[in-house]
Amino acid sequence: LRSSRAPSSALTFVIVGGGIAGVTCAEQIASQFTSDEVYLLTASPLVKTVTNFKQVSKTLEEFDIEEQPSSVLEEKYPNLKVVQSAVKLLRAKEHLLQTENGQTFHYRKLCICSGARPKLLTQDNPHVLGIRDTDSAQEFQKRLSKAKRIVVIGNGGIALELVYEVEGCEVIWAIKDKAIGNTFFDAGAAQFLIPSLGADKKDRSLPCKRARYATDKTGAGHSGASGELGSALGPDWHEGIELRGAVQVWLWPAYVQLTNKKIYGCDFVVSATGVVPNTDPFLNGNNFKLAEDHGLRVDDHMRTSEQDVYAAGDVCTAGWEPSALWQQMRLWTQARQMGWYAARCMAADVQEEAIELDFCFELFSHITKFFNYKVVLLGKFNAQGLGQDHELLVRCTKGQEYVKVVLTGGRMVGAVLIGETDLEETFENLILNQMDLSRYGEELLNPNIDIEDYFD
Repeated sequence: LRSSRAPSSALTFVIVGGGIAGVTCAEQIASQFTSDEVYLLTASPLVKTVTNFKQVSKTLEEFDIEEQPSSVLEEKYPNLKVVQSAVKLLRAKEHLLQTENGQTFHYRKLCICSGARPKLLTQDNPHVLGIRDTDSAQEFQKRLSKAKRIVVIGNGGIALELVYEVEGCEVIWAIKDKAIGNTFFDAGAAQFLIPSLGADKKDRSLPCKRARYATDKTGAGHSGASGELGSALGPDWHEGIELRGAVQVWLWPAYVQLTNKKIYGCDFVVSATGVVPNTDPFLNGNNFKLAEDHGLRVDDHMRTSEQDVYAAGDVCTAGWEPSALWQQMRLWTQARQMGWYAARCMAADVQEEAIELDFCFELFSHITKFFNYKVVLLGKFNAQGLGQDHELLVRCTKGQEYVKVVLTGGRMVGAVLIGETDLEETFENLILNQMDLSRYGEELLNPNIDIEDYFD
């Protein structure tokens, strides 16, 4: 790599992070400022790129993630250079950044997209594995192939995917909440999904995946007046299977004691208990304002408290007054949106143009898959921040679909759609329009009524 010091006549943009936020930001900047140098710093030889992007509706978007060699980006954008090295130090006042491999960059604009790291139960334990995202499950596939039992700790998207995908060994799933997947679902949606965990397993002679649940009455987020520990949710789909394996109990490499006093031996523990924004390389000697979750606090132009330093994706925390229908969640969709918007903000600043907060921050929307079901989340889908001031309408067809609508004052403010409901665009419009739906009552979810025609 040649010297990174740009001629005084040229701008130098530096983006840190080869994930979705960083790559999206770098691509936008490189395509807009074709005569200026753009550097993307990444600790990995592969970068994550968005492919098969599809705008499903006003706010909903669908895309695939592909890991590609950095050369693919450099071929596409001649002014973009990818540097494979982690950041060693940042001197924000001097607009100077140094990498672990000894290179120094003098930037005009910097965007930090360094993501987040797993919040491990315990550090430096060979029997505790952290997972950052679902595709990293492949990294410990080799370890899994020799395992008879693993313990999964956590209740977010990673844990949900992992418990569903892992086969051929016993899974003990320990959660602190009353229902599975409480980040995304209420207890009703959890009940709808639970049978999927054991589906199509009965006729298999191989050891089948088995999950148990343990609730933590001391954990944050526990709700329930009695304070009693909950039991396994839903039907016991592994009924009739002997839970004691052939391996004697004293041969397990690791043991886990849960708050219900039960002790389980296992081959290893998967710590899927959330993430911590990866801010450490940037804090020393600088004056960044941090949010309560330790993310870099950004304003509505994705600017940090240090001049000419922006941030996007999991490393940052939205510091503006959010729309009543939006909340930040550390998801790939928001990483892409923030990276794209941060690039627009950097460009607007350089060109001294005004820019308004992007429409994607008006309504929270997310499409994903859990247990092989299409899942669409809209607005305050779990009645976040609404207290008692809301009502729910639910429609459920076992094994087919689960539809939940959150209403406040007769107006729709959120929805959960599981299965091929084809309601996402209609519900998105109803939430954005804030139409008074009081007169429809429960008929709103009547399966015999074509609701799309109702509101066209």
